[in-house]
Amino acid sequence: MNADIADPTRTRDILRRHGLDLRKKWGQHFLVSPAVLRNIAEASGAGPEDGVLEIGPGIGALTEQLARRAGLVVAVEIDERLLPVLAETLAPYPNVRLLHADALRLDWRDVWSRHFGGMRSVRVAANLPYNVATAILTSLLSSGVRFERMVVMVQKEVADRLAASPGTKAYGSLTVAVRYRCDVERIAVVSARCFVPPPKVDSAVVRLTPKMAPAPRARDETLFFGVVRACFAQRRKTIANNLLAACFGSGDRAGDRVKVEELLRSVGIDPSRRAETMSVEEFVRLADRLAEEERFTHPRHTMNEGEWGE
Repeated sequence: MNADIADPTRTRDILRRHGLDLRKKWGQHFLVSPAVLRNIAEASGAGPEDGVLEIGPGIGALTEQLARRAGLVVAVEIDERLLPVLAETLAPYPNVRLLHADALRLDWRDVWSRHFGGMRSVRVAANLPYNVATAILTSLLSSGVRFERMVVMVQKEVADRLAASPGTKAYGSLTVAVRYRCDVERIAVVSARCFVPPPKVDSAVVRLTPKMAPAPRARDETLFFGVVRACFAQRRKTIANNLLAACFGSGDRAGDRVKVEELLRSVGIDPSRRAETMSVEEFVRLADRLAEEERFTHPRHTMNEGEWGE
């Protein structure tokens, strides 16, 4: 019986036999810890009646662990050089379907309808490439597809931002955007030594669980995401100053400031606070109140538009 794909000796043998050089532009680092991969697969909670989406299967190490548990695994791989490798390593698992595609260009609703129609539920599990991790997360979360939970490995810094609490340095616009959709839990830290080649930073595994009613929902989500971005535009500035810049380009600055401060106080927010102290619920209240004001310019943004900074 072959060792797990993630066994360090087997991983190096696969890479050597196929003459693979890893591509930095796709953030390729292969995890060589079967125990960590088993933990990710177990954390997904997938069973024989469930489907799993995996993004960036690499040589199939996590895919193998998922296929041992789930009814169906759909693995999306951008690197065409890895397709014959995956065909070889995953040959024992007929419940795996490979899609050669760029995950950032896929229509997730189409993927769900084509592949997961008969499944009890869908899970997402992935060792996400560092350079596109947040873009893939926001793409999935903004698509409207339904999933039971998402378990992903990302750069530790990104995991810290996703799981941060208000008032901490890591708490930012990405935190609020993702936590608007999901509850987030960091479940493991993974050393760089567990990868081939080792990245320069450690990684972490996070579990995202979609929020259910009665979680707060903004009346206008493009306005909500626009307000979040505007309030975090300059972290050292107060909410009032950032909103003033976003809602009033020019004119009576003193009068406009009074309007902004009155708006903030009307929803129980001190104008002197900074964005990193505000909860998701407070951002929802602020956006809903701003929607009622025609005299303000309304900053708008979609969740899946551009990069989410600090």
